[in-house]
Amino acid sequence: MRTNDRFWYAALSTLLVFGLAACAKEEMPEDTAAKAMPVGPAEYTVVVKSTWTRENHPFEYPSANPISGPHFSGVIGAAHNASYAIFTEGSMPSPGLERLSEQGKHDPLDAEINAATAAGSAGPLFSTGPLRDFADSLVGTVTVDSAHPMVSLVMMVAPSPDWFTGVSSVNLMENGAWVASKTMELTAYDSGGDDGMTYKASDKDTNPKKPTSRAATAHFVINGVAVPVGSVTFTRK
Repeated sequence: MRTNDRFWYAALSTLLVFGLAACAKEEMPEDTAAKAMPVGPAEYTVVVKSTWTRENHPFEYPSANPISGPHFSGVIGAAHNASYAIFTEGSMPSPGLERLSEQGKHDPLDAEINAATAAGSAGPLFSTGPLRDFADSLVGTVTVDSAHPMVSLVMMVAPSPDWFTGVSSVNLMENGAWVASKTMELTAYDSGGDDGMTYKASDKDTNPKKPTSRAATAHFVINGVAVPVGSVTFTRK
């Protein structure tokens, strides 16, 4: 091959390589590039509202009382990754979830969450006081990041043997970005720690424990349909 031929061959090869690279870059979907970008932390306001009323849940609805009347215990929750969840349908309740669902106490669930935080599976826990006036709402704050994009939270439905409500592993990252807002219905659950079947049933510890499941009694299921006891909204600040 002559010197000039070799020169033009090398030049054409270089142009071809750069041309193919440019085409590949142009054809890359925009969302692919976005997903590859690291996402910084985001802070969310958490608002819990109750629809657990005599009108919506008439069967054996508890009588009004400042202390023992219908209320939600304080919320407790945390941001976390897929290796941790406060509760999961079909799984046995942790000691912390069982006590929360039976007594509305945050301990030892708070210690369980703190252990997950120390292990890197969860962010700091957040909590609120109880909700007794259902015309009001509970408000908290949670911070998520790319290592902990999910949120779980729980609260006791009180009075009850071991019923609670909450959400598990709600992912606030969609398509590589934090959602602006997300609202979810709150379902009643049976933690599996007590065999009581009425709101004010005497303590009847389940032994052995049963898996956590959706509450299936007439208190929360009407004509075969589970009636939500409230809602939770996550709004990015």
